Amino acid sequence: MDIKVLGPGCKKCGTLAEAANKAVEELAIDAKVEKIDDMVKILSYGVMSTPALVINEKVVVSGKVPSVSEIKELIQKA
Repeated sequence: MDIKVLGPGCKKCGTLAEAANKAVEELAIDAKVEKIDDMVKILSYGVMSTPALVINEKVVVSGKVPSVSEIKELIQKA
């Protein structure tokens, strides 16, 4: 599973990356969480507000920081 956190490096982006890593750890799944701060790449996903969470190349959250439990649900649906 491929998980990406899109954002320019703001505090919320860091919080989302931490939450995504915690969700992956709690679910005990084989997934890599990657932070993307390149605005060209972020815009290529069609994201206009950050932070954003991408699971398997699909934007699932944009403009807010979901809780760890919400991220776990999104991962399980993917």
